[in-house]
This record gives sequence, structure tokens and C-alpha cells, in this order.
Amino acid sequence: MTVRVLLADDQPLVRAGLRVLLESEPGIEVVAEASDGRQAVDLARALRPDVCLLDIRMPVLDGLEATRLLAGPGVADPCVVVVITTFDLDEHVHDALRAGARGFLLKDAGPALLAQAVHAAAAGDALIAPSVTARLLQTFARSGRSGAAAEPIEPLTPREEDVLLAVARGRTNTEVGQDLSISLGTVKTHVASLMGKLGVRNRVEIALWAYQSGRLRD
Repeated sequence: MTVRVLLADDQPLVRAGLRVLLESEPGIEVVAEASDGRQAVDLARALRPDVCLLDIRMPVLDGLEATRLLAGPGVADPCVVVVITTFDLDEHVHDALRAGARGFLLKDAGPALLAQAVHAAAAGDALIAPSVTARLLQTFARSGRSGAAAEPIEPLTPREEDVLLAVARGRTNTEVGQDLSISLGTVKTHVASLMGKLGVRNRVEIALWAYQSGRLRD
């Protein structure tokens, strides 16, 4: 199945480069481009792409607000959003993930990881660039913007703890299954159970909880 993608970045050369990278990968089609956040929201609502790739810093409406409008709490029919940025410690990334973004990626991630993030997001999975996952979480923990996480009322099972750490390190469902020698369906069941027990909405928040609870330290 072809994944339909909306690209949003205020720099024409960046958009052109991302389009070339994405369309060089099988199963991905760029259906629209936007030069600012407002245009991205309007196009996403009209075209309903499978994945929206949004730059954090854009004019008119930044990527954070665009993410809230497309995927935030209370959105009846949310779009799938992956935020992209030049800087892996962009001060707005944490807020964008909290606003409902399903993944985080650097613009220089390369075609393979870019395509992996798009396919993962379209499949209901999520990807934060593995090379920056721990560093990103550590930075926001040190900044004082996130406190210690409360333990869930119903304790996590040993297998859920394994899945928790794998997800927090940026592993996709398929990779978690391979790492733990369990089926894809079983992984999805554990992920859903984690979200229920932890009271979080997505895999990104699972990763944040893992760090805040002290499970993930490096």
C-alpha cells in the first residue's frame, strides 16, 4: 500500500530535498507541499494524507500549533503527524510530541530512516530517531519541565517492562517483536496495555514515562 505524505517546511529547497528522498523509497507518494503551518493544516484536512511531515519552525502557524490542530487532544479525527527539525534538541520538540505528534526525526536522518519513520507512523507505530531518543528525554528532564512519573495502580508485568524499554529506545513494533522473540500481535497487545496502565495516549508518551520513572537512564 502506498503511503500518502504531506510535506510542510518554509524552505523550498528543504521541501524539494525531502520530496526526492521520500519518493526514491518504494511505497511513498508526496501528495502535497505546504510552506507554512496554516497551509499545512488546510491541506491536511482537505486531502487526509496518511502522514503529515511538519517542520517545527514555520511562519503564520508554527509546527507545534499545526500539530495540536491536526492531532491534539480533542481532535475527533486526528491526522498522523511526524515532526522534523534541523536540531535534535529543538526546544519545541517536547511540546510537539505532547501535542500529538507520532514521531520525531532529524532532516538529515537519511532516506532509509525517513522512510522507516513514515511507514511506521502510517502503520500506527511511532519512531523517534534512535540516536537522539535518550538525549532528548534527558535534556527535558534536566530542564525541569517534566517531573517524576507516578507508578501505575496496576503494576507492569515483566514482559511489559521489556516492551516499555524497547519502545522508549525508539524500536518499532516489528523490531520489538524481533528483539523479544514475540509476535507482532503480542507486541501491539502489550503496547496497548502499557498505554492503558500508564494513562498515556501514544508511544512517544510511553518513552517519556520510561525516562521520568527512572527506567531509562542512557
